[in-house]
Amino acid sequence: MEENYKVKVGITQGDINGIGYEVILKTLSDPRIVEMCTPIVYGSPKVAAYHRKALELPPMSFNIINEAGQAEDLKLNIINCIDEEVKVELSKPTAQSGEAAYFALEAASTDIERGAIDVIVTAPINKHVIQSDKFDFPGHTEYFEKRLGKGRKSLMILMNDVLRVALVTGHVPLVQVPSMITQADIVQKLRIFNYALRQDFGIIKPRIAVLSLNPHAGEEGLLGNEENEIIIPALKDAEEQGILCFGPYAADGFFGSGHFSHFDGVLAMYHDQGLAPFKTLAMEEGVNYTAGLPIIRTSPAHGTGYDIAGENKASEESFRHAMYQAIDIFNCRNRFKEMKSNPLRKQYFDKSGDNEVLNLEEEEKED
Repeated sequence: MEENYKVKVGITQGDINGIGYEVILKTLSDPRIVEMCTPIVYGSPKVAAYHRKALELPPMSFNIINEAGQAEDLKLNIINCIDEEVKVELSKPTAQSGEAAYFALEAASTDIERGAIDVIVTAPINKHVIQSDKFDFPGHTEYFEKRLGKGRKSLMILMNDVLRVALVTGHVPLVQVPSMITQADIVQKLRIFNYALRQDFGIIKPRIAVLSLNPHAGEEGLLGNEENEIIIPALKDAEEQGILCFGPYAADGFFGSGHFSHFDGVLAMYHDQGLAPFKTLAMEEGVNYTAGLPIIRTSPAHGTGYDIAGENKASEESFRHAMYQAIDIFNCRNRFKEMKSNPLRKQYFDKSGDNEVLNLEEEEKED
């Protein structure tokens, strides 16, 4: 990779009736963006212009292109992915807005699959109106796992500069969570998380905290047996595989005391257990990252924001950080590949009379 190479960032428009275009336009209005990457919006020039005028934002010049290969450095590029007659209805979830979100998502996915772009940053979608015979997923994470995962399992990570929270279970009803938590699944998530922390964030020996399922970590079986029967055995299994994992910790005291700051990542058992405290601590700059896949995809940690759509009240901080994180992860992955391209030979040494082998070529199965 050339030293001055600019990462090609594919940006999907999301739901055209929400705050997606607002946070995109506000982020791209910063002239420093085109200095660090080549942004390519998958959406509609007309819809972008509509939102700019509705929000009374300063004029912006887009380079309208037909394909990603035509994108120019130091310019804001946009590809039209939808019907020119699509109607914007601010604050309303409509079938058209769902279809428009899908078309942009599919176009960007096709381009990253063929190497025309390097990373994808997605604006928020409405998970209900995007549903169709072509999109039958609870959200972006599951879509990318099926569409671009090549058989790999994904892991949802919510993060900012000081906290990374991953989930064992994602977009599932709470009543189904206990039956979906297994020892094997926890170990699998820990392996993906551990590898992502190494490959995507450059942490050589990550420390991962694991939360309990039940209040007070089950109180030794008084409030539930999942900790003793599933979670603790999973931690022992993962430790035997060389993963530094600790717990299980009761979620309330873990976050309330700031204990999370002593770890590189936190594995929560279910969606709101991890995301409620995360968004309380880091909502403005929080980023959603789909780890574990061959491709890099990030998004802001907020939704469509229908309640403030068109009012120029949405903060672009989370979306801006999603772009920064996607670029950083791309560069970190390249450095990781370079370090492993010429691995050191196995080193042998004697310790306390025992012959031990330090294998510096060891790679995880997910690589």
